[in-house]
Amino acid sequence: MIGGREILSHLRKNTIPDSYFRTKIGDIFFNQFPQVDGKIQLGDLMDKWKSTARAFSVIPNKNGDYFSISARKMLEIGKRYKSGISVSSIPKKKVVTFKGDESLGDILDIMLTNHIRRVLLENSNQFISDRIILGEISMILKYQDLDNLLDIPINKFKFEYTKEITTDLTLSQICLIMDKMDHPCILYQDSIVTPWDICLILLSENLTESSGRTYLQKRLCPHCGKEIE
Repeated sequence: MIGGREILSHLRKNTIPDSYFRTKIGDIFFNQFPQVDGKIQLGDLMDKWKSTARAFSVIPNKNGDYFSISARKMLEIGKRYKSGISVSSIPKKKVVTFKGDESLGDILDIMLTNHIRRVLLENSNQFISDRIILGEISMILKYQDLDNLLDIPINKFKFEYTKEITTDLTLSQICLIMDKMDHPCILYQDSIVTPWDICLILLSENLTESSGRTYLQKRLCPHCGKEIE
């Protein structure tokens, strides 16, 4: 398996731009294939995700194919889960930020050290993510000659905006909003909510001992949320 984390981790260690084009994908694969059983409990699944720092797994079906389960897919459960939890009652966590004058190397250090895919610009609702960085690097190297990728000022990259809410929305409302976002993340006052926080809420609600076990075994349509026959 390969994702943004594997590519950025490689770039962090290999700063010569030429290595961006010459490195073989097989050399930087994440080799722990994230397969799990379809009957796995939510708590066990999250323990696996914590140990690998990747909230993603695949589940084999009877036809020999796989379907995926991820922190983002848990939003499908959250959209329909009836709970008195609102955004204000979600435990607050430290928001990791950057100032805007750092280098790419500084941002990669922040991401990889904190096991996060996005970092927020201080005092704003803008952010930089692994996906944005990879797209921008590809464009920059088409038109510029560089000696060291990590020296690129991060303010040369475009930033994206995340949604900032002021209303104390319910759990299902939060999940509905995030499920429509390319980069699911919500700001509320001085806190940030991501799909991982939804996973923690569902776990605290003891979902694995109620309807949650059924949800994990169903194949759900990513568009309408209905079960696929």
